[in-house]
Amino acid sequence: MALSVDSKLKDILRNPEAKAILLKYTPNIATHPALKMIQMMSIRKLWSYPEAAEYAVHLDELDAELKALG
Repeated sequence: MALSVDSKLKDILRNPEAKAILLKYTPNIATHPALKMIQMMSIRKLWSYPEAAEYAVHLDELDAELKALG
């Protein structure tokens, strides 16, 4: 399955390579207290919130790296 920022967070975290890429941009997401609640959301949706503005500037970079996993 091809991954992108439109994939669900849980699918990205299940793939070790994709998880490593995501953690490069959001180091604490795998241990976030609300992980159970947000894992069904896409990265694009999560990063659309004002609280994620510092991460959102890297959305295109993350998307390209996830898509490159093939």
